[in-house]
Amino acid sequence: MSKLKDLILFEDEHIIAINKPAHLASLHERHDSGQASVVAMVKDLNPDYKLCHRIDRETSGVMLIAKDDDTYKSIAKQFEQRSIKKEYHAIVSASVELNELCVDLPLLTDSKRRVNISRKHGKPSTTIFNTIKAFKHFTLLQCQPLTGRLHQIRIHAASQNLPLVADELYGGKLAYLSQIKKVHKTEEAEKPLISRFALHAYQITFNTIAGKEMTIQAPYPKDFEVFVKLLNKYDLP
Repeated sequence: MSKLKDLILFEDEHIIAINKPAHLASLHERHDSGQASVVAMVKDLNPDYKLCHRIDRETSGVMLIAKDDDTYKSIAKQFEQRSIKKEYHAIVSASVELNELCVDLPLLTDSKRRVNISRKHGKPSTTIFNTIKAFKHFTLLQCQPLTGRLHQIRIHAASQNLPLVADELYGGKLAYLSQIKKVHKTEEAEKPLISRFALHAYQITFNTIAGKEMTIQAPYPKDFEVFVKLLNKYDLP
C-alpha cells in the first residue's frame, strides 16, 4: 500500500489533500483491524494531524487532513454549515441527459450501517446530478451531495433507476467490454471493466484558515480513467 506522502495532491503549513485509492478504508474497521487505513497512515506521519472527513472504502478521490486544531475546527464547521462544495464523478449503466436533477430523499442508517430511504425517520439528504457525458450504454455523471450521509450518492442515484456501475449492494451491475465492443470469445471468463463501484471524489472547494477559497481536484485513478477512455473509444452514440 502506498505511503501517505505518495498520495498528496496539495500541502501547506495547515492542510494536506490526498487522492485516496479505492479499497483503502478511511478509518479503522472493527472486523478488519489488520488492514491499512487513511487515519493510521495520517497518525504514522504525525500523531497531531487529523482526518477532516471520510469517504467509502471503495470510493477513490480527494480527502482533507488538518495539521492543527484551528484548521480542523474551521473545516469541521464548514462541513457542519454545508458550505463545503463536493463534486463526485460516477458512471451509471444507462444513457441519460440530466440537468440539475435534485434528489431530496431522507436517509436512515441502522445499527448495522445499512442505509435506507425513510421519509418518516430519515435525515434530510440532497444530491444534485448533472450529465458530464452520455454514451450509448453508459453515462458519466457529476454528483454534488449537499449533505454528507452514508452511501448518499449511491442510494440517490439508484432511486432514479441509475445505480452506479458495479454497485451490487444497490442494484448496480458489472460492466464488460463485450457490452460496447465485439470481443473474441475465449475460455477465460471476461473480467469486468471496473471491479468496484464507479465513484470518484473528484473535487472539493473550501475556505482556508485565512479565509481564501480553495479548490482541489483529484485526477481519476487508473481503473476509472481506463473505463472512461474505453467508453470514449467504443461507446459513443
